[in-house]
Amino acid sequence: MSPAPPISVLLAVYNGQRFLREAVDSILAQTFPDFEFITIDDGSTDGTLPLLKEYAARDPRVHLVSRPNKGLTLTLNEGLAVARGEFIARMDADDIAQPQRFEKQIAYLRQHPDCVVLGSRVLLIDPDGLPIRQWCRELAHDEIDAAHLNRGWPVVHPAVMLRTAAVRQVGGYREQYNTLEDLDLFLRLAEVGKLANLPDVLLKYRQHFASVTHSKAEQQSRLRQAIYNETYARRGVAPPAAPPPDLPEPRRPHQQHSLWAWSALKAGNVTTARKHALATVRRAPLSLDSWQVLACAIRGR
Repeated sequence: MSPAPPISVLLAVYNGQRFLREAVDSILAQTFPDFEFITIDDGSTDGTLPLLKEYAARDPRVHLVSRPNKGLTLTLNEGLAVARGEFIARMDADDIAQPQRFEKQIAYLRQHPDCVVLGSRVLLIDPDGLPIRQWCRELAHDEIDAAHLNRGWPVVHPAVMLRTAAVRQVGGYREQYNTLEDLDLFLRLAEVGKLANLPDVLLKYRQHFASVTHSKAEQQSRLRQAIYNETYARRGVAPPAAPPPDLPEPRRPHQQHSLWAWSALKAGNVTTARKHALATVRRAPLSLDSWQVLACAIRGR
């Protein structure tokens, strides 16, 4: 067997054909090339498997596993069990890693041995790859951990690099928190080491209606509170007297397009704003808010 590479990239994918090629290409184009790429096809029924076979046939770093569907959490643990690298780099099938992501992350982790989770700022993009806005403003451990406990979203899972030993130390991902397995893991890892984000934008994080964030919002709200309850009990601290407010109800398509339009407009991404403002009007032509966002997008402010 060849020597273990420093990084094991873990990609679990189920029916991810639409964006998969961009995601895989962005990993294989990293300026830090010494990694193994563990790709697990979780029983896909679209063209995911043939596409992954194509990459595995031409790049020896790609290690392909395919079997019936088990779900994301069990699939991630399956990859974790066979990972040989000192570090785990997560990746999702609909996102795009910037070329220097691994190079910058591994340099930071080697300089900061107490850091067990390292993310970065990310650029939110729409389904077609147009820029919406940057995300993840929290950079240091204390503010990241506090945001996690206040229904924040300070670390993006497919942007992180983790210390493999630390992930195994805390027991990996837990199936009972599937769809919020990353939040549960990050809170447990925060109890054995430091969390950080690099200020660089190292991932384009795609927003679309099929993503877990949009499709399982109600389930996530219930699981989030259960994770909080367990975390406070594990840490031996009392929960806050005034718990954080409930997350908003899942948005309808026109509401989501409106949010993307306003967010893009505030970030100066006018083309994206106009695109989604028009989509808002098409989906809800009788709404005053639809025409308001379109007027502002046309003006560019």
